[in-house]
Amino acid sequence: MLKRKIDSYLRDWLARPEHKPLIIRGARQVGKTESVRFFAKQYFANVVEINFALQKAYRSIFDDGYEVDRIIKNISLLNPACRFEEGRTLLFFDELQDCPDCATSLKSFAQDGRYEVICSGSLLGLHYARIESNAVGYKEDFEMHSMDFEEFLWAKGYGEDKIDDLYDHLVQRKPFSDLELEVYFSLFNDYMIVGGMPAVVDRFVRQGNFSGVLQLQRQLHADYEEDITKYTVGLDQTRVLAVYRHLSVFLAQENKKFRITQIAHGARNREYVGCVEWLQNAGIVNVCYCLSQLQLPLRGNYNPVNYKLYYRDTGLLIASLDEEVQNDLRMNRNFGTYKGGLYENIVADMLVKQGYQLYFYRNETSTLEMDFFVRDAESLIPVEVKAKDNATPSLNRLVDSDVYADIRYGIKLCRKNIGFNGKFLTLPYFLTFLLRRSLTSLPL
Repeated sequence: MLKRKIDSYLRDWLARPEHKPLIIRGARQVGKTESVRFFAKQYFANVVEINFALQKAYRSIFDDGYEVDRIIKNISLLNPACRFEEGRTLLFFDELQDCPDCATSLKSFAQDGRYEVICSGSLLGLHYARIESNAVGYKEDFEMHSMDFEEFLWAKGYGEDKIDDLYDHLVQRKPFSDLELEVYFSLFNDYMIVGGMPAVVDRFVRQGNFSGVLQLQRQLHADYEEDITKYTVGLDQTRVLAVYRHLSVFLAQENKKFRITQIAHGARNREYVGCVEWLQNAGIVNVCYCLSQLQLPLRGNYNPVNYKLYYRDTGLLIASLDEEVQNDLRMNRNFGTYKGGLYENIVADMLVKQGYQLYFYRNETSTLEMDFFVRDAESLIPVEVKAKDNATPSLNRLVDSDVYADIRYGIKLCRKNIGFNGKFLTLPYFLTFLLRRSLTSLPL
């Protein structure tokens, strides 16, 4: 069983005296079901697991109302082998998107208190506005992602001592030894190719090579396309699918900007209204908006029609590439190809997994641009992702200029060791997963 960050979250949730029924949300195949099962085996004598997608008969257990005893009675009627002991039973309602009325019952379970309840739902096709209105005040939410680089390191056998050492290097600005750099860059290269989908990571770690990894990634990619056609409601499925299939095309371009006009000849923005939002809400893409002005606060200070799109998991980007590029990546480790799109995509993914919203900047003349922005308590921090170790004129201009009062320093992510030149902090890519944790402690 792969160690996941949700493991500690679930333990803490159960330990809180006033905890409420939990809804775990996330994209397909990120490990929601397996994580709940692993947790349930450790802490409960009885586990009643219902999958509303596979066990359609159980969608009727709420037909008599939402009182706990009526629901329990109906479950027992369908499966008399189920055991319900107060304080020792977990009800696990999986694939919640196929029975959103289940959420209405969470108020009853929260008030009753005899049984623990966890719901799991794919973001695909699931209108959480409806669920949230049905269970407002009587549930807790947790959004789960595919594995981040820290979880990948755990899967490779690296413990908390190594994570703490990486963190110490970052906050103390202490360069790595040549051996450390070689090892961590090699691990990061593997993570870039494999991505964070648990099934893919598990296969790679068990085998110790890439055999069969691409096939798994391509199957996941195909499954996502199938789900788009299955769950898209109120939108043209072919247009949502067209946007999804063009993600890698835009990432291969110099500026990475998403343009509807390049999806199909004569395509208009009004014809694709809602397509990008659907993919974002489904947990398939990360949207990075262009800032209107380089100042705090970030939210509300962006152009909603000027954005870049990234795959939510870099493994899906790898699966979308042609055979030649994939062979180049695996055999030659030529990650600088694809105009830096791989590096931008994985940095975007790592930032989102830390809870960041994504923002970039490009002025009207394209003479000043920056890949991402984060912030600490006082500053707006530009983050530049460099596929090659070349000049950083935009980063220097942003830090040097008196016009951008909220910018005091910047961060450059590249294939180099840790360094600080008085203007920006240079970091190896693999430290990105520690940015949010470290920004309160970074010495300037």
